[in-house]
Amino acid sequence: MGDRVVLAMSGGVDSSAAAVLLHEQGYEVIGLFMRSGETESACAVPATGLLPVANPGSNRQGCCSSEDAADARRVADRLGIPFHSLNFQDAFLKIKDYFADEYLAGRTPNPCVQCNNWLKFGRLWEFAQQVDAQYIATGHYARVMPDETTGEWGLFRGLDDNKDQSYVLFGIRRELLPNVLLPIGTFQKPDIRRLAGESGLRVANKKDSYEICFVPDQDYAGFLKRYRGHDGTAGDFVDLQGQVLGSHEGYEHFTVGQRKGLGLAFGEPRFVIEIRPATRQVVLGLREDLATTCIQTIDCNWLSDQPVSSKTCAVKVRYRQTSEACVIEPGENNSATVYPDNPIFGVAPGQAAVFYDGDRVLGGGWIRSGRKEI
Repeated sequence: MGDRVVLAMSGGVDSSAAAVLLHEQGYEVIGLFMRSGETESACAVPATGLLPVANPGSNRQGCCSSEDAADARRVADRLGIPFHSLNFQDAFLKIKDYFADEYLAGRTPNPCVQCNNWLKFGRLWEFAQQVDAQYIATGHYARVMPDETTGEWGLFRGLDDNKDQSYVLFGIRRELLPNVLLPIGTFQKPDIRRLAGESGLRVANKKDSYEICFVPDQDYAGFLKRYRGHDGTAGDFVDLQGQVLGSHEGYEHFTVGQRKGLGLAFGEPRFVIEIRPATRQVVLGLREDLATTCIQTIDCNWLSDQPVSSKTCAVKVRYRQTSEACVIEPGENNSATVYPDNPIFGVAPGQAAVFYDGDRVLGGGWIRSGRKEI
C-alpha cells in the first residue's frame, strides 16, 4: 500500500474521478465528505469523530445534500476505500458569517475561496494529520508541482483552460503545497467524465454545480434575511453626481459591474459603479466609468517569494476573467497595489486579485478598492 491521502469527496464527478486516479496510482485513499452540520438527526458528529454515512436521508438543509453524500459513498464503496463524514458546522458558520458581513459592507464576497482556505485546505489537513496521512487531495482543476527552474513547489493553472480553478486556490498556505495532490489538473473535463464512465461510476454524467452551496436558490437577499434577520438595505440608485435615479429593494442585490436586473430603463446601458452601504445608495454609470487602472489589495497570501519591489506579472480579478498584464507594488501590512497595463472593467471590492507568472500562481490578495488614475 502506498502513501496515505485524505480526499475531499463531494459526490461530484471531479472528486470521484480523483478518487479513481489516486487509487490506480497506488495511494491508500481515505474519502471524506464534509457536512455542514445542519441535520435533522444526531447522525452527524463533531469534527473530532468519524462517522460512516449511514443515513442518506438525514441531511435536509445546509450546503451538503444527502444525495451528494450518497453519491460519494457509492464511489468509495465501488473502489473499496474507507469513507467518512465529518460535521464541520463551525467552519461552515464562519463562511456564512463572512458571506453576510461582506454583502452588508457593500462588497462582493467569494465564499468558494474562503471555503478552500478554511475548510478544504485547512480543516482537511488537520484531519489528515490525525489519521497519519501524508497528503490531502481534492478534485480541483489545477496543478501542484515543483517549478522547473527553481525546484520550489508551486501552484499552477490546470491544463483545461475552460475549467482552470487555480484562481480560487490562491489562499493555500505555501508550506502545505508539497502535501497537496490535485490529480485531475492535467486532464480535460470530457476526459474526466469518460474516465468516470469507464470506471462504472454513476456520477459520470452528473451535472456540475455553479451555485453557492448554502444559497442554492441564489437568493442572497433571502439568505441574509433568514440568516441575520436583516432587511434594512433598501435605498436609492444615484448617478455619479448624486442625482437620484430611482429606488432599489436592497443593495445586497448588486455587485460592481452589474448591468442586468437593475429594474430601471435608460437610453443606454447603465452599470453598477459603486455600492455605499452607509447611505444604502447604489451608484450607476456608463461602462467607461468602470475602467480601473489602480487596484488596492489587502491580506495577500504568497505562494512564491514575496516581492520586495515592483514586479511585472499578470492579474485576474474574477474567476471567469482572463488575466491581464500588470505591475504590482508591495505595500505595508501585507498589502499590494496593482497597476494593470490596460484598464480593467468591473473591479469589485471583496473579490480576489490573483497574480500569475505564466501558469504559476504567485499569490493574491483581497480587493478593497479600485480607481481610475488620470
